[in-house]
Amino acid sequence: MDFWPEFLASSWGKEFLAGGFGGIAGIIAGYPLDTVRVRQQNCQEVGSAFSILKNIAAKEGPLALFRGMGAPLATVTFQNAVVFQSNATLSRALDSYRSPTVPPSYGSVALGGTGAGAIQSFVVTPIELVKIRLQLHEQSESGPLSVAKNIMRTEGWKGLFRGLTITIIRDSPSYGVYFWSYEYAREKFHPGCRKSSQESFKTMIFAGGLAGVASWLCCYPVDVVKTRLQAQTPSSPVKYDGIVDCFRKSVRKDGMGVLIRGFGSTVCRAFIVNGAIFTAYESALRVLNNTDDNIKAVF
Repeated sequence: MDFWPEFLASSWGKEFLAGGFGGIAGIIAGYPLDTVRVRQQNCQEVGSAFSILKNIAAKEGPLALFRGMGAPLATVTFQNAVVFQSNATLSRALDSYRSPTVPPSYGSVALGGTGAGAIQSFVVTPIELVKIRLQLHEQSESGPLSVAKNIMRTEGWKGLFRGLTITIIRDSPSYGVYFWSYEYAREKFHPGCRKSSQESFKTMIFAGGLAGVASWLCCYPVDVVKTRLQAQTPSSPVKYDGIVDCFRKSVRKDGMGVLIRGFGSTVCRAFIVNGAIFTAYESALRVLNNTDDNIKAVF
């Protein structure tokens, strides 16, 4: 029995591959603005997103905007497959009484997204930890593997999952909002498309973009705390004893405004990235399902 042909012919295989295409498209489209977000949140850069982009490119070279991209890019296929497949499976399970040809209810989509966010947190925590350390220059190693090895050497295996709890707190509600927003927006833009899957290219971009913005609106202050916790190393001058302590010390030192620092660039990035993710994901599924009508409907 040939494993790969049968796997890619199954719904799980198609979701896996389509999720990978979506994730890769999203990372490439929005990584420079993600670097800006992380530096703003950790107080390493001040000014507008555009001025920070120019400053990084001028001082460190354009490639510095993509520093740390290897870790998420190398694992994005699996990460996105977990998110999209978990949401699809949980949404269907919650609406098991419905016909497979009828889309899940909005409530089930929201709950499925919440569960998917919690599940994928175990995958994304070490990836984002390494990425943040590289983006903040807190490691002298040249790549993600050497950073990961250094973390294990100095902090142990537990160190790779620094920030897991707050990642779950961030991702569970935000992914519930994310998938609900996408389903609601695409149906509003193109009535009936949830059942027919015939939404246009433009609908995918705008519905995906709005879903990304909505998901960040509900979790951004939590993400600021998460960034600071994961940026912390054994040699860091500021020590946080947990989520609440990090929140208190951050607000005491930098004021309440720190909780929305970098929000503007994040919202811009969210629209670009998630428009790209859903467009690539849906387009890949149509190609994999190999129906001419579905492929033509994208364009």
